[in-house]
Amino acid sequence: MRTVIAYESIYGNTRQVAEAIAAGLEPLGEVELVSVNDEDAGVADGADALIVGGPTHMHGLATSMSRKQAAQAAEEEEDVSVEPGAADGPGLRKWLSQQTGDGKPAAAFDTRLDRAPLLTGAAARGIGKRLRRRGYQVIADPESFLVEDSEGPLAQGELERAQAWGASLVEVLGKQA
Repeated sequence: MRTVIAYESIYGNTRQVAEAIAAGLEPLGEVELVSVNDEDAGVADGADALIVGGPTHMHGLATSMSRKQAAQAAEEEEDVSVEPGAADGPGLRKWLSQQTGDGKPAAAFDTRLDRAPLLTGAAARGIGKRLRRRGYQVIADPESFLVEDSEGPLAQGELERAQAWGASLVEVLGKQA
């Protein structure tokens, strides 16, 4: 089974979560990790399953404006760096609009502040809705992984939780294979 994990990451937190999820999915077979800002939209075409994640910005998916604002904020901080292409790439919204699921299984995740979702929002909900609209069968509830502040780092234990979430998807995807 070929699974693609597509992610958008600004400060690297979502990328780290995607890598941990990939480790949990390894028993399924081939797992390909791609940044939506590095790859063309067709990378998911041959996948048997798609896992998609991004950071939560202003209660939902990042926009071109919020990505640029995040990059500008990082310039003001000495110890904060921005992922390559994060401010100028097409972003997750555009990438998702170019996907066609044809009933293939998919799941959504995000990174967000360690606060109540009512206060922070959760990009994974929007990702899940977009996946359904694009014809994917969403096989798990959207999942959030927490960061300590807007730039990170990830809260303690989140990488382990991400790997466990990936492993939990193995059982569901294995039944569909």
